[in-house]
Amino acid sequence: MKTVTIYTDGACSGNPGPGGWGAILQYGEFRKELSGGEGQTTNNRMELTGVITALEALKEPCIVELWSDSKYVIDALEKGWAKGWQARGWIKPDKKPALNPDLWQRLLELCEIHTLHLHWVKGHADNEFNNRCDELAVIESKKFKQEGP
Repeated sequence: MKTVTIYTDGACSGNPGPGGWGAILQYGEFRKELSGGEGQTTNNRMELTGVITALEALKEPCIVELWSDSKYVIDALEKGWAKGWQARGWIKPDKKPALNPDLWQRLLELCEIHTLHLHWVKGHADNEFNNRCDELAVIESKKFKQEGP
């Protein structure tokens, strides 16, 4: 299997509010940037959407080195929380509904196709790829901001 490195980030102006996500896929010398956004969303939905869209862009099963500054994404996958929520019908151990079950369902399906190695990176620090993903996400979120009077 090919090994692909993916960096992702999400941003939201207000939570909820206009949001965006950015992703960078790298394979050897190949590099591709993806980004998008929504007018009314949350930061966590944008973090998840960035990861999902990047994984969906892969044309075959891959080993993925996934870098994200989202503890929500990394911990829920690494510590098995998302699989636990799914097994309980998207209910958390405290009996409250898990948030974003539609996105978690899709991400777990993609985790069955690809082999993910998860890496947390400190946001807004010295990682040029994470910083570029943040830049892409913010640009996208600004496309949805309401113009003032």
